[in-house]
Amino acid sequence: MNRDIKALISQMTLEEKSSLCSGLDFWHTKEIGRLGIPSIMVADGPHGLRKQRDRTGNTGMFDSIPATCFPSAVGLASTWNRKLIERVGSALGEECQAEDVSILLGPGANIKRSPLCGRNFEYFSEDPYLSSEMAANHISGVQSQGVGTSLKHFAVNNQEHRRMSIDAIVDERTLREIYLASFEEAIKKAKPWTVMCSYNKVNGDYASEHDYLLSHILRNEWGFDGFVVSDWGAVNERVKGLSAGLELEMPSSSGERDQMIKEAVLDGTLLVETLDRAVERLLRVIFKAVDHKKENASYLIAEHHQLAREAARESMVLLKNEDDVLPLKKEGTLTIIGGFVENPRYQGGGSSHIIPTLIDSTFEEIKKMAGRNTNVLYAKGYQLEKNDINEQLVLEAIEVAGRSDVTVLFVGLPDRYESEGYDREHMRIPENQFELIEKVADVQKNLVVVLSNGAPIEMPWINKVKGLLEGYLGGQATGGAIADLLFGETNPSGKLAETFPKALQDNPSYLFFPGEEDRVEYREGIFVGYRYYDTKNVEPLFPFGFGLSYTNFEYENLWINRKDIFDDETVNVTVDVINTGSLVGKEIVQLYVRDVSSSVIRPNKELKGFEKLELQPGEKKTVTFTLDKRAFAYYNVQIKDWHVETGDFEILVAKSSREIVLKETLRVNSTVPIRKPIHRNTTVGDLLIDPILGSVAQEILARVNENNPLARAALEDNDGSDMMGAMMKYMPLRGLVSFSQGTFTEEFLDDVIQLLNGEVEKKHKPKS
Repeated sequence: MNRDIKALISQMTLEEKSSLCSGLDFWHTKEIGRLGIPSIMVADGPHGLRKQRDRTGNTGMFDSIPATCFPSAVGLASTWNRKLIERVGSALGEECQAEDVSILLGPGANIKRSPLCGRNFEYFSEDPYLSSEMAANHISGVQSQGVGTSLKHFAVNNQEHRRMSIDAIVDERTLREIYLASFEEAIKKAKPWTVMCSYNKVNGDYASEHDYLLSHILRNEWGFDGFVVSDWGAVNERVKGLSAGLELEMPSSSGERDQMIKEAVLDGTLLVETLDRAVERLLRVIFKAVDHKKENASYLIAEHHQLAREAARESMVLLKNEDDVLPLKKEGTLTIIGGFVENPRYQGGGSSHIIPTLIDSTFEEIKKMAGRNTNVLYAKGYQLEKNDINEQLVLEAIEVAGRSDVTVLFVGLPDRYESEGYDREHMRIPENQFELIEKVADVQKNLVVVLSNGAPIEMPWINKVKGLLEGYLGGQATGGAIADLLFGETNPSGKLAETFPKALQDNPSYLFFPGEEDRVEYREGIFVGYRYYDTKNVEPLFPFGFGLSYTNFEYENLWINRKDIFDDETVNVTVDVINTGSLVGKEIVQLYVRDVSSSVIRPNKELKGFEKLELQPGEKKTVTFTLDKRAFAYYNVQIKDWHVETGDFEILVAKSSREIVLKETLRVNSTVPIRKPIHRNTTVGDLLIDPILGSVAQEILARVNENNPLARAALEDNDGSDMMGAMMKYMPLRGLVSFSQGTFTEEFLDDVIQLLNGEVEKKHKPKS
């Protein structure tokens, strides 16, 4: 419906305008009945709808209406399946419509800087490209049903420790390439209705009042046209926040901060035009929700449960399969051990906690899948609510494991180990689970471990197990999905969206996480996740992008359609993938780009494309990737834009960040060479290696080399391999005045600088 929103705003009083800028209660916006402005509802739940039974309060975190609990973001990202993520999003949108929820608060696109972050299960990846692609498709799916999303938590919210006061100190290049890039393409491609600002400060300013983030970048650069909502309780100074671009404060401030807005307009500290702009942004989304409301909406619980099972299957990652211990045979004796069998951990703790519509029994699903010819035994093994070793439970587990052909042991992180609100202090599983693995391994050589966890764990026991399935937090159908994978009803196809380090101290943020008092410095810079491990050559436990299958895939015929391009052009990369095994399976083809030689520090490689293919045995398919400027660019802080240096780039096709199977090289030419002004402190060595100015610099040095041993050394030894050459290499031009014995004067220096800058201006011209 077309509405004249500006005319509507002109009819509003100052009090009414101010009132719209905060919530009615915990979950609703305010209405203005006399003008036909309705109240709409928002609700938690990136992996499921958490609609409070109590309409107005946040009491009873776990007292919400039943909804489908899908795998959490860590698992969804491990599918690497855009279409599947969009289908999950669409199902979430259907459930929102059925429950009269207008905006779903998610997804979360924050980067996994440290494996310790308590909320990592809610975030997609350590890689911004993968994260943004997953977020974009999640958003598109939800909003296809006429329900808005709130992409969160913007920005640089990578820990729970002191999250409401911590100041994240991060340099501009790292901010752009890693932490903002995770949001950028999701916003540009999927256009979420809202963005949720984070609790923390970023470089000194709270995200809720950060003009550079909320207005300059989010709106002016990226074109975001929805409204910004605060995380619940994130507002520091309301008027400053509104001026910076924070339209909606949640939850209700009981009118107190509305009054602040009104008074700021009256005393001139806040322009009424700024308030009107905020109200307009709010109303456009509110009326969009109203116009897209589906009357008598409903959804089929059973269908959504099956979708949850499908998503869970693809989210799980087969990490080890020694001697083909998996898939399990449907015969003999099988022992299932672990407290997680009776009480599965299928989601994380905190505001995203869902009351599921159904819940699979892991034991029953396995027993059903195993069939009549399999004797299935069970032992508890440990107490979930404790870390202490229960010797009786261990002895019972050892006894039944010793009588079986294969034992599957369920371990992982209990609810109390990871949650919103606090970070982990280590990467270990509880001591009673560790002890159980050791003891069972002594009596059972065919040992398979299934993990339930939201983030990486250390595995000192890895060599004692033959099979390892990362189940993550698989949602309400996790039990059925695990059974499908263990028995080969479905071929594992997930791959890690994060690196598993061997030890916590291997993580690049280890020395700087979670910071001191209210300050955390991101000193590792752009070297997050595999960018660090691969560049530093630190061997991980399992690399980014890794995952096994019950079949095999081979790659061939890597082809690039153009080997020499300008950076404003695109290039197509194709590769053939063949299923050389005997089972149908899905393979995730990963494309990384490496800058062969760069004047700036860059990672060894960066993910710039991926595609998931389903292949029958013997089938071959061709994958095509299209790469544009961003695939080759880094963020240049000098020009405050993305920049490509002219040079060669390797195109790497891989099965993981560590398993490169094919590579080719192309040349990319910059259309905007960076103009570096020459000044008296420009070094001689930098001039000599400059492709444009090198010859000019040699002529200048030749004029003074008769009486200047340093100049003579520079000409004779450009690589600086001896002392004289090394001294000249890093000598500023002004140094020639001091060491030329009068042949290189200050006046001559000024002429040289003018001459060199003229050459720069003349030859550093953009392509027409």
